[in-house]
Amino acid sequence: MTRSMTGFGRGEYTGAIKQVTMEIKSVNHRYSEVIIRLPRQYTMLEETIRRYILKEISRGRVEVYLKLENTSTSQEQVQVDKDLALAYYKAMKELAAITGASLNIGIAEIANMPSVLKIEETDENLDDIWKEVLPVLQKALAVMLAMRDSEGEKLAADLMERLIYLQKLHKKIEEKSPLVVSQYREKLHNRLKELLEREQVDENRLALEVALFADKSSIDEELVRLLSHFNQFNDILQEKASTGRKLDFLIQEINREVNTIGSKANDLEITKYVLEMKSELEKLREQVQNIE
Repeated sequence: MTRSMTGFGRGEYTGAIKQVTMEIKSVNHRYSEVIIRLPRQYTMLEETIRRYILKEISRGRVEVYLKLENTSTSQEQVQVDKDLALAYYKAMKELAAITGASLNIGIAEIANMPSVLKIEETDENLDDIWKEVLPVLQKALAVMLAMRDSEGEKLAADLMERLIYLQKLHKKIEEKSPLVVSQYREKLHNRLKELLEREQVDENRLALEVALFADKSSIDEELVRLLSHFNQFNDILQEKASTGRKLDFLIQEINREVNTIGSKANDLEITKYVLEMKSELEKLREQVQNIE
């Protein structure tokens, strides 16, 4: 199955520990690259997430955005700085003695003093957090892959349509090619008759010149290889594995054969077909850049 490198997926999950939100997007890239953005305290999960994603994709730049929020206050504890609270009380008692004022202070006032009470998060178990992140990752990844598959089907249909057009152009060149030599022989014979006027044209010399031209302008081998490349292209489109690199290489080979045909053909009509082929190949190449 042909798969695109472009896709987007999102997943959410509310667990006993965390509210997890993840977005995954992928774009074209020559190789595979996974960029993960998540809260600093959870960086230990980064490599696990990366390995999980790379099991499913072989090409493309993938960006992952992970957000985690506490679902309860069970992860937080109130810490009392007893020494600091006692120091505040002693200081106020001493101040009351110096000023002669009465010491009238309650526990709430001491608790409101700076840094007496602190709210701290308890250490979290990454294994428990991973259990809540995993279903979100699976959902977001599945949505993204489904989008890549859907886009890939459209790309494959477009590529097949362009391949059929290239095969039609190949057929026209194949039909025209044998006529090029006979047309050249006729033109050369008429030209020699004009130049020599009353003298007889040397048929042996003419046959030699035509043979040299036929050998120089023969594109039979290129046409055979070109047809073979087209068949390979069609076969690769049916494969289930990653096909982007194979198709990209094959397009280069097809382009090489088309260029050779254009340089050897010595015929205006064939040159026209070659130019159409090159234009279509460029569109084909651009589309293949989107395939995984």
